[in-house]
Amino acid sequence: MVFSTSFTAAQSLAGRAIVGAGTGKSPTTSNRLAGPSCLSFNSLKTSARQHLQHRVARSHRVGLVRAAAVEALEGTAETAPVALVEKSINTIRFLAIDAVEKANSGHPGLPMGCAPLGHILYDEVMKYNPKNPYWFNRDRFVLSAGHGCMLQYALLHLAGYDSVKEEDIKSFRQWGSRTPGHPENFETPGVEVTTGPLGQGIANAVGLALAEKHLAARFNKPDSEIVDHYTYAILGDGCQMEGVSNEACSLAGHWGLGKLIAFYDDNHISIDGDTEIAFTEDVITRFEALGWHTIWVKNGNHGYDEIRAAIKEAKAIKDRPTLIKVTTTIGFGSPNKANSYSVHGSALGAKEVDATRQNLTWPFEPFHVPEDVKSHWSRHISEGASLEADWNFKFAEYEKKYPEEAVELKKIMSGELPAGWEKALPAYTTESPADATRNLSQQCLNALAKVLPGFLGGSADLASSNMTLLKTFGDFQSTTPEERNLRFGVREHGMGAICNGIVSHSPGLIPYCATFFVFTDYMRAAIRISALSEGGVIYVMTHDSIGLGEDGPTHQPIEHLISFRAMPNILMLRPADGAETAGAYKVAVLNRKRPSILALSRQKLPHLPGTSIEGVAKGGYIISDNSSSNKPDLILIGTGSELEIAAKAADELRKQGKAVRVVSLVSWELFDEQSDEYKESVFPSAVTARVSIEAGATLGWEKFVGDKGKAIGIDQFGASAPAGKIYKEFGLTAENVIATANSL
Repeated sequence: MVFSTSFTAAQSLAGRAIVGAGTGKSPTTSNRLAGPSCLSFNSLKTSARQHLQHRVARSHRVGLVRAAAVEALEGTAETAPVALVEKSINTIRFLAIDAVEKANSGHPGLPMGCAPLGHILYDEVMKYNPKNPYWFNRDRFVLSAGHGCMLQYALLHLAGYDSVKEEDIKSFRQWGSRTPGHPENFETPGVEVTTGPLGQGIANAVGLALAEKHLAARFNKPDSEIVDHYTYAILGDGCQMEGVSNEACSLAGHWGLGKLIAFYDDNHISIDGDTEIAFTEDVITRFEALGWHTIWVKNGNHGYDEIRAAIKEAKAIKDRPTLIKVTTTIGFGSPNKANSYSVHGSALGAKEVDATRQNLTWPFEPFHVPEDVKSHWSRHISEGASLEADWNFKFAEYEKKYPEEAVELKKIMSGELPAGWEKALPAYTTESPADATRNLSQQCLNALAKVLPGFLGGSADLASSNMTLLKTFGDFQSTTPEERNLRFGVREHGMGAICNGIVSHSPGLIPYCATFFVFTDYMRAAIRISALSEGGVIYVMTHDSIGLGEDGPTHQPIEHLISFRAMPNILMLRPADGAETAGAYKVAVLNRKRPSILALSRQKLPHLPGTSIEGVAKGGYIISDNSSSNKPDLILIGTGSELEIAAKAADELRKQGKAVRVVSLVSWELFDEQSDEYKESVFPSAVTARVSIEAGATLGWEKFVGDKGKAIGIDQFGASAPAGKIYKEFGLTAENVIATANSL
């Protein structure tokens, strides 16, 4: 699967005028879609040089296919005959059309417009093994515009992936199918990341490319380039509008991710109509400002050699990511709906499907793959096996020369944790000095980084406050990609989405990212995708309550704990001291298919008697109890910084002659997973006198305190004052717990 072209460089540079989608008429936006003018090689080289040095005007810049591509095209072999390429492209289009039509649901427009690009990527450019979708050194592909997923399913089907058979195409968007309405990596092998919310995918692609650059810097040797693959992404106008894409792409430019190549499907149509109604910025100029190399392929419908040349040029650029703007016609081939919003998110309808078949001269029944197309694509099975076999041989040689590095890389590739890794976590006793759990967290992070080869991460410009710096490593930068501290800047949403890409790259990569807990509001969409796509990102969230004090209600989370407890497939952990913080990290590292959020305090907390790493693994456990026969008079429940308050209140209540049990409920999710017998041993159903205390919303606590118990919390925004004063004013005190308990 090497790049090739049947045209001379001069022909590929000349370009063609784009016509309407098979109708012979020019599109309404013909001024935007016109092909590049014919230029001599010398003028192209001169213009390219001037562009890089002086950033010449956009009107001149975007018409050029630069000298790097010219040189790369010289002397290449031939591709498949043009007629077969076009037949393959139409096969992709009609697989998408037929699947959407059968489901009466979906987005046919993008697959119809991007079919040429998809064909060239999967048939000519990308390296992969269809029979092993998880081969380590494969190229990664991300469809950020996930609504156009039938493009990817059609390509996976043609390439020979077992996950997308003909019956899967026919069951598009149906219950239990492996072809859901947006790509999901946990459903369909061959899909790298879960996309759908626009902008997330391109940010994931940044994470994938970051992982490749990091691992290449750590493990490649002058005589053995063992990590060497590209990340390709297709994003649309909607992705470009979402802010998360700009956050992530800004970092990609800063980090110099030269093996990230993104294709912007410039079809100027969104759900509400032409993007002119809301989106008129110059995307090319913006990406240049972000530090990207940029190319414009004006003829995305027929300009196969222009697309090939652009990819070649992008690969020649090593120090920057590349954005290739590919101007296409959405719904290409549909005589009445192409180039309109009506083809974006609805089935064409039987009449328009027939008209499109006639327009593109496609005489076949629905879902038919012509034999010559099938035969042409079938080679990817043997080629993929050969690519992987060659790499395996190369790795075996690498392993002989560099055994220590090979052991580390194998753990990253497989997800195998080093034996005894958990012993590196720090141990604490009640004699250890009181400390904020954010500081205890830093001790755990640094301990883990020494024993886990795939452990890396960083903060949203808050490392000195949320204590997330890895002290034995430097910063991942364009010139030091082997380092493990990721400086995300003030980009919470992009940070979370990038970490989703990192965790999706290899099973043994364990990324963490950090900010203040309240700012999970800025990254909730990325956290939700972590949970949905089974990505074990570790979210380190400090300043977890009104206990942060004087910064006031803008920084004080209230509803955040319960909001994440409501989110499926995520662990919300609120440790109370050193033992529980270490326990929370052990849980987070072990859970590679669900993310963890650690809510950590700013204020100092004592190390409490009875807390333990083992207890955290059960989610809820008893830290003290003076009752017998599992029959306490009263159960006090606390989390995080309020567990200390519960413990103090219990001491006073015991002096009153009461049998009091104190339970740390560090993770509701983990506790819910325990057996009924264990739950009864912690919360005996006969004991109805229960009081919970937590510096957050009381919503949901009725599950544990019952109808006859009381939940002490905060159901309003906080205030600006010292932490002790705020706690007193809101009733988060041992005195209030005692009074509440005595009222039951």
